[in-house]
Amino acid sequence: MNYDAAIIGAGHNGLVAACYLARAGLKVVVVEKNDWIGGAAVSRELHPGFTYSNCSYVCSLFRPEIMRDLELPKHGLQVLPYEGGAVFTRDGGYLATFRDHDANRRELARHSPRDAEAYDRYSRDVMRHCRFIRPLLLRTPPDPATFRPRDIAELAWLGRKVGEMSEGQICDMIRFWTMSISDFLDEYFESPVIKAYLAVSAIIGTALGPMSPGSAYVLLHHYMGDVDGNVGAWGFARGGMGAITQALTASLRAAGGEVRTGAGVEKVLVANGRATGLRLEGGEEIAARRVLSNMDVKRTFLKHVDTAELPPAFVKRVETFKSRGSSGKLNIALDAAPHFPALPDGAPMLKGDLHFTDSVERMERAYDDWKAGHFSRDPFQDTMIPTMIDPTMAPPGKHFMSCFIQYAPPKIEGRDWTDADRDAFGQTVIDQIAEYSPGFKDRILHMEVRTPRELEAEVGLTDGNIFQGELTFDQLLFNRPVPGYAQYKTPIRDLWLCGSSAHPGGGVMGAPGRNAASEILRDLRAKTEMRQAYAVV
Repeated sequence: MNYDAAIIGAGHNGLVAACYLARAGLKVVVVEKNDWIGGAAVSRELHPGFTYSNCSYVCSLFRPEIMRDLELPKHGLQVLPYEGGAVFTRDGGYLATFRDHDANRRELARHSPRDAEAYDRYSRDVMRHCRFIRPLLLRTPPDPATFRPRDIAELAWLGRKVGEMSEGQICDMIRFWTMSISDFLDEYFESPVIKAYLAVSAIIGTALGPMSPGSAYVLLHHYMGDVDGNVGAWGFARGGMGAITQALTASLRAAGGEVRTGAGVEKVLVANGRATGLRLEGGEEIAARRVLSNMDVKRTFLKHVDTAELPPAFVKRVETFKSRGSSGKLNIALDAAPHFPALPDGAPMLKGDLHFTDSVERMERAYDDWKAGHFSRDPFQDTMIPTMIDPTMAPPGKHFMSCFIQYAPPKIEGRDWTDADRDAFGQTVIDQIAEYSPGFKDRILHMEVRTPRELEAEVGLTDGNIFQGELTFDQLLFNRPVPGYAQYKTPIRDLWLCGSSAHPGGGVMGAPGRNAASEILRDLRAKTEMRQAYAVV
């Protein structure tokens, strides 16, 4: 059977691209190597009665425009905002955070009246950077090395955006994009625990420490989402993160698209410099007029495309594209809700993110372990109990806990991870939680430990990098993933990238998939118009 488009990988970006193409009337098939859909946005029952979001775990970055276009709420997607969170301190105290602005300000003032006053200024300045970046998410980046009218127009649009700023704001923006989050927060705050809480978004999923130049932008990347119109808010997808990809699959099928699971791709078929389809691992071939890869750029071109079909300079760029993994994950089924003596009974903070790292310096020391090729001895955890808000994920009275960990390197001191390394990593995380929650270990019914090894083997993320490539300034906009190929096209005609290796990067956002589909439809219209013009002649 011939298809207009074959998409590799049923992760959220691949499904988003497929939905848009199917709604435009194209015959579309998505092939997925696993027996389930979702990629990193997946819900799985790995212990009886418990639903795990066993990779990505919170929702905010997913673009509301995509939710509306693809009618995802109609197909069952519901996002539940969470209430706040807490940072536990080593002296037995805590810093609480709340959705309510006034309550949050009072809590900051409890730790530092000066920082409570500075918080509004900090929020204003970060939101100004967000307002500049957010419109870029659903726009194809210009190629500054060409003189094509479209690229010139896009550069002119960017110039107008910059021209709307004052000279001081332009300087602040350039500084922000290149400085460390530690230095940035020092300009506003004095309390170590407040700075530790705010630094979190700058290190999530990133092979940088809080004192590394460029980490401030990573914070901005995480602040650009929203829940119900509240910019920077976060929430849980009801039923786990797989609810997003299940809704996308339902939307795709409603538009006439197909999804095939258990269909791993062996090779992208190329003839005369053009992609013509796929060969699956069992030998079956699928013919398609165009191929979209939701895999990362390294996996796509170094494992599934014959490099003889590619320019050597392009291959070299792909090989040096930074995709160093830095994260691990624990998913835990609990017999009962954990007890944290530092928090008041029934504290709403349990319905959000829980952290056990109370200073930027502790975060940096955790990063030092990663640089030495070892998982952090005192790791940073972004720990959540989604069942506090969404009880559908566990049996009555039981709870599911998600622990996202920094830092875990792609290799242990230069060698591959072993099962013993994985178990030691998991035990380190559990021991840290137990320091703040007596009896925690006795509540554990089941635990899944995921290192970069598991993330690469199961989800297909090279080196376990959750963003399909680091979000550093040298790998953004027209540099992502390779200069000259940042507009979703590749050196092979009709082979496109639609995953997070492309602009604007990682997270459960959907923008790369939507933008790639938009470029394909633009290209299709241009070819149709050209054929019509020749027919007239």
